This record gives sequence, structure tokens and C-alpha cells, in this order.
Amino acid sequence: MIQAEVENRIRQLNPWLIYPDKSESLIRRFIPQVYVSREIEKKLLPADRAVLIVGPRQAGKSTMVWNQLLGYSPNVLFLNMEDPLLRMGCADPIDLIGLLRSEYSFVRALFIDEIQHLEQAGLFVKGLADSHSDIRIWVTGSSSFHLRSKTRESLAGRAIRKQILPFSVRELLSHAAPANTIAERHICEHIVAHQLIFGSYPSAYLTDGHNEKIMILSDLVEALILRDASDLFRIRRIDAFRKLLTLLAGQIGNLVNFSELASICNADVGTVSSYIEILEESHIVKKILPFAQGKRREITGSPKVFFTDNGIRNQLLNQFSTQIDLRTDKGQLFENWAFTEIHKALPFQSSLHFWRSKSEAEVDFVIGHAGKIYGLEVKSVALSRMNLSRSARSFIEAYHPEKFAVLNMTLEQSSDMNISFVTPYSLSRWLDEIFSA
Repeated sequence: MIQAEVENRIRQLNPWLIYPDKSESLIRRFIPQVYVSREIEKKLLPADRAVLIVGPRQAGKSTMVWNQLLGYSPNVLFLNMEDPLLRMGCADPIDLIGLLRSEYSFVRALFIDEIQHLEQAGLFVKGLADSHSDIRIWVTGSSSFHLRSKTRESLAGRAIRKQILPFSVRELLSHAAPANTIAERHICEHIVAHQLIFGSYPSAYLTDGHNEKIMILSDLVEALILRDASDLFRIRRIDAFRKLLTLLAGQIGNLVNFSELASICNADVGTVSSYIEILEESHIVKKILPFAQGKRREITGSPKVFFTDNGIRNQLLNQFSTQIDLRTDKGQLFENWAFTEIHKALPFQSSLHFWRSKSEAEVDFVIGHAGKIYGLEVKSVALSRMNLSRSARSFIEAYHPEKFAVLNMTLEQSSDMNISFVTPYSLSRWLDEIFSA
């Protein structure tokens, strides 16, 4: 039974229930004046399943859901599980379903925010989905670690999981709506230049001013370290956690040696491994494993670690120079940016690896999709003609990928052998060709 004080808190959070004639303006308070549509909004989602939106904090998960809820106004119910009273009072899905049926039978959309704070998050969503209510259920969480670790119940068939990361080039170009391809290319150059240095978290991207962007990114990093690490994940060695983050930020594109990291952080290998797992599940970094497929000469051990946003990476190193061509880490910036765009477009059932042989031949990214493989080499330079590196040729001869591309700053050209040279502007199109196949 949900107590009276909990019901009062629910009504405080949902003023449109009391003032339905003002519902649209009340809901719009949660949506910024400048709203960038997300790719997920263009896809038809099944109405009979809960929609679980995961991603890093402040990537725009809640904003996207509020934009969707405008279509259900005023028949919307919002619960924020960061609120201790709601967390205790609404922990039982049976009680919540009973309340919906008795007091809020008119509700057609239920939005549960920050569900990672709920002790039995997966069981809770399962219970709501199993109620077969004629209600659209939206759930958001900043940590899939907690959503998976707090219950072993499967949400298969009950919920569809979608990921929202910081803005992609495609989303930002769509928002800009350029009038022609010349304008589109020009805008794309500015978008990529911003993403390389400040990333594309909504608050940082939509804020004017160099110093203001740095301040926002600083707050994001501190929220990750001080709030999530110490409060949510109960990490005791915050000093080691912070040092590990900084070390990873400086090692983009390099093989990661866990023993070396542990030694520098004055921690054991198991601790470092668990910290990286937490960072992965919090959508801050992503560990990329080597591609082997049975070739004995290839390295099958050490992974690489990339950041899901360049701005967070640069904040950790306090490197915000916008003179990209003069930066010693230009190659790392461009490779990490390429990773972020692939990661944002990568379907859940697809895979992403890198390839490196014992003779040190290397291909930056190997994409596995629908039983086929695709290679991408990243070069942070201007190219004038199609000329494959020895590493690229070795990979193509060994694996015969369906397509292979070289990402560079200037050259856009294709051969009749499914080999392409693409720029940041045409990378999305090349990825589309892969994932629509």
C-alpha cells in the first residue's frame, strides 16, 4: 500500500495532474529552448514493451523522454527514483500498478527516471511490463551496471533497451538543417572541430563560450568521480580511480597494460579491472578487444580503451587548445572521435574490435555486422590520392572484408574493390551502408 505522503510527493512532481489545462507548458519546462532531436525518435518502438533508455549522465536521456511525453499530455505520470521517499514508497511494482488503476486510470504514459537508484531495478521494470496495462512505459538510467547487477531477471520480451550518448554528427547536422551540401559540409567541419575538443554532451555543445564549456565539462567529471564513484559505486580509493581515469585519457589508441596501470595507481590488477568495468557500465569509456579470428600471428591479449566523448577525455588532461594541427595528441583526438561516431551508430548485435599483428601491422577498427566484417583505418592528415598502408593491405589480404575505408581529412573516393577513402563528413554515410546491409 502506497502511503499518503508518497501520493503527495507524486502530485508535487506531477502538477499537470492537478492543472491539466496547463500540462503542455508545465512539461515543456523540462525541455530546453534549443532541442536537438535524437536518432531514437525516428524509429518506431514497440508499444507493448517498456522502453529502457541507458547512457551517461547528462547525455539527454530525460530530455528526449520529456519531448516524447508531450504527445501524451496531460495523461503523464513521472517518478524520479533519486527521491528517497519515492524510492522507498514505490519500490513494489504491484503497489504502483494498484495505484495507477485506482487513482490514475487516465494515465497513458509512465516515466521512471534514474531507476539505477532502485534496489531491484530489473524486477521493478519486469513487474510493470507484466501488468499488461495500456500504458507507455519509459525508463531511464545512467548506469547499466546497476540495472544488470541488482537482478538476474531477464527483461527479454518485456523491455526494449536503447542507448543515448552525446550528440552524433548526424543528429547535429539534422538539427542545423543546412540548405545545400556546400553549407552542410561547412557546418560539419564546425561540428567535428567542436567534438574533437569539447565533445558533444548537450550542455557543453549548446553553451557559448570557451570557459563556460570547460566549466560544464569540469562539473561533469567531478560528478562522475565524487558523486557516482563514491556514492553510487562505493569506491573507497577515489585517488586511484581519479588517477586511472587520467592515465586512460593519455593512452587513447595504445594497448592497455593492466599490471602497469595497477602499479602506477598503487592498486592491484583486480581493482583496476573492476574500475574500468564500472567506467564502461557508466558509459564513460569503452574497452575494445583485439580481432583475431584464429590467425596465430595476431595479438589476442591487451585491449584498448576509448572515451565515449572527447570533451571528458580533454577535461581529465586539461587540454583544450583549439589549434588542433599544433597539438601533439591530434592523432589520438581524431581516433577517439572516430570511435565515438562508430559507437553511437553501432547496433547492439554488432561488434567493434581493433586488429594488430605481432609484426605490428594494425587496423584501427574492425566492425562485425550481420556475419560480415568491415575495416576502418584512421589517419588525421590530408590525403590527395588513394594509397593503402601496408597494414591495411595485410588486413585485406588476410580477411577479405566486405568493405574497407580510410578515414582522413580531405579525400573522398571509392574503388571498385569496396575500398573507400572517407572524411568526417562522409563517415556517417559509409556506416549507414554497413548497418543497413
